[in-house]
Amino acid sequence: MSKRRLDREPITARTFLEPLGFLLPFLVGLAVFTVYPFVNVFVISLKENYSFMTGSFSGWGLGNFVKIFSDPNFLNALRNTWLYVLFVVPIATVLSLLMATLLNGNIRLKGLFQTAYFMPMVTSITAVGLVWKWMFNFDYGLINYFLSRFGVQAINWLNNPRYNLAALIIYGIWSMLPFTIILLLAGLQNINPQYYTAARVDGAKPWRIFFRITLPLLSPTIGLTMIVNMISASKVFGELFPLFNGNPGSAYSLYTIVYYLYDKFYKQWQLGHAAASAVVLFLIVLLFTIIQLVIQRKWRNY
Repeated sequence: MSKRRLDREPITARTFLEPLGFLLPFLVGLAVFTVYPFVNVFVISLKENYSFMTGSFSGWGLGNFVKIFSDPNFLNALRNTWLYVLFVVPIATVLSLLMATLLNGNIRLKGLFQTAYFMPMVTSITAVGLVWKWMFNFDYGLINYFLSRFGVQAINWLNNPRYNLAALIIYGIWSMLPFTIILLLAGLQNINPQYYTAARVDGAKPWRIFFRITLPLLSPTIGLTMIVNMISASKVFGELFPLFNGNPGSAYSLYTIVYYLYDKFYKQWQLGHAAASAVVLFLIVLLFTIIQLVIQRKWRNY
């Protein structure tokens, strides 16, 4: 009886304001630190010759977008960011799926391997970047030493613009593995083991079980990790600082979109150009996210 009275209780000012009071701190923080900056970036991108100090601008229009798309550095940033995402996300996903599958099985020293794979998540990106900078060193780096054992000549990873992007991609793949492994491992552990038992009883081979059971049931998790990783990879920025001493590559040839934004905002104080590049990045990520969601929806076969 009391439950029925509770369901039929009319909405009053008190019943409306009481939950709103609990949500108000969160809503204020969301509006101030998320919604307002998001909207303000779009507004500033349309203000031509905008001055941050005075707030003045010459007029409204798409002039900022025209200028950045005529800037070779921005076009280079688009290319580098696209190549970075294209290589890092698929390779990191495949390697993470392999490692998560191994960790999900009964292997010796399982805890040790889990700790080793997840260690980068709790390590400073600057400290890790300095280690990778040493590994990429031309004279005494570990990577060149390893390649020399196979008769490959030493590669000047960090001082030759030709190899800068390759070094960044290798570092990016390694840094993306821990988070992706965690998500995929969680997805694997949520698959009902009865599917595997039934398949083994029917005489299915391991590779067939993987492609017919594991991969289809894991497809939502794989889609989620790829979307999250694509957004993260599109914002590549912090990895450049330890590898190239805060510069976008050895000859300023490794601009990324976020580094271009940083350069325009903090160094050149061209806020209109910085805001326009941020809008372009947002639209690109949004477009590829939508495409990936559509593909993932059609990919499901269970």
